[in-house]
Amino acid sequence: MNDDEPTNLGKPPRRPPGNEGKLVGPKPPLRPGHVWSIRTKLQIERRVRDLALFNLATDSNLRGCDVVANPGRRRGAERIHP
Repeated sequence: MNDDEPTNLGKPPRRPPGNEGKLVGPKPPLRPGHVWSIRTKLQIERRVRDLALFNLATDSNLRGCDVVANPGRRRGAERIHP
């Protein structure tokens, strides 16, 4: 084997994980004070869509990825704006 030939034989080089050194797993729940401060900030900034998604998530205890992947959200928008 020559020194010019690659030794990994077509395998891509290993990269470090993207979440290395970060806290993974379930996060602690938001306290009521945090919920109200987030709602107030969204209302002041007039971010209606974000406020609606935040209210949906907190009222139904969903995670963020569940709200974004909600298939009913798309169908509802089509009914309003055909």
